[in-house]
Amino acid sequence: MPSLPSTCCSPWRKKQPMVEHRLLNLDNEAIPVTGAPPPPRQRHGMRTGFTTGACATATAMAATITLRDQHPLDSVVITLPTGQHVRFLLQELTVRETSASAMVFKDGGDDPDVTHGAAIYASVARCPEQGIFLRGGTGVGTVTRPGLGLAVGESAINPVPRRMIIEHVQQAAGPLLEDGGLIVTIAIPEGERLAAKTLNGRLGIVGGLSILGTTGIVQPFSTAAWRASVKQSIDVAVANGITEVLMSTGGRSEHYGQEIFHLDDMALIEMGEFTGEALRHAVMRGIRIVHMCGMVGKYAKIAQGHFMTHVAGNQVDLPFLATLAEGAAAPPSVVEAIRSANTARHAQELALAAHCTRFFILLCEQTCRRCWEHVNGALTIDALLFDFTGQLLARSRREASPR
Repeated sequence: MPSLPSTCCSPWRKKQPMVEHRLLNLDNEAIPVTGAPPPPRQRHGMRTGFTTGACATATAMAATITLRDQHPLDSVVITLPTGQHVRFLLQELTVRETSASAMVFKDGGDDPDVTHGAAIYASVARCPEQGIFLRGGTGVGTVTRPGLGLAVGESAINPVPRRMIIEHVQQAAGPLLEDGGLIVTIAIPEGERLAAKTLNGRLGIVGGLSILGTTGIVQPFSTAAWRASVKQSIDVAVANGITEVLMSTGGRSEHYGQEIFHLDDMALIEMGEFTGEALRHAVMRGIRIVHMCGMVGKYAKIAQGHFMTHVAGNQVDLPFLATLAEGAAAPPSVVEAIRSANTARHAQELALAAHCTRFFILLCEQTCRRCWEHVNGALTIDALLFDFTGQLLARSRREASPR
């Protein structure tokens, strides 16, 4: 259990049997229920779960309500970024006059995530300064290198979970914010041990795990299932007369691309890690034009001919990015900084700071050419490179060869 004020009373622990997500009715809406010790993962299962960000939001909200009312509760309902409601069954609560804490267990579904079954705590304490102050406690990592979208020295609580936590605490606080503020501390007691099984250390996140999640939902990573779903998406598009599609490496890049093209939903193919598989299947099914949308990390791999881009399969080649920067006439100091950058995102930040726009043009051109060559010119490839806010950094197009 994470550190709590020494004057706290003994925690109330809920005796809750192991359950899977169930459905309860909330104002005529059937919602999933989680928070108890999760069932074992199925090796090839497709059961969804909930992110550490969603769990942290639930515990922070529960601790806030408990502090406000000075009375324990059984569960809380949070709203995910998708608009979906989820009920979290609380497993521990501690309450005293000026602070409270709550805990749930994370259910990661059938995804092979090291945090499946981990206890996620939040403590909320009153403070004299106005505002809501979010901190990482035991087992939550600290950012020590740039390139992760968080400032160096900050707790590794990503932007979407950070926003979710603060919004839910603010919603629940009521009179607690009238004459002061709240310090919210997120903790994962086993976080440092679990982080040793991840790439966090390599990325410069030390001392624990990251609080992650952009949708609140964990989709299980199954290579065969994802590959099949990508092919099925292409098949559905073709079956409906669509020959121009948008292939994205993730949800954000799909959203950014769709703001430009406004294609039918059936034309949106989230290929994820399976760039090569998706392109080859598109050729086989008669697709003519592929608008490919992605960000610097995935493009850095595709530009070198790596068409399976999962992080476990290959790492970003920073010397390669440094070579591109050199070809873009970046100053030698910038080239060397990119060569020793922490992540592809860090390399992007360095290039942007140096106003080296040609770096992105070269990366996008090489990505486009590699994809076009991968299918022997059978597709028109239109590659778009976005930054993490949706700004279009570069675009490159190669027309299909005459058949």
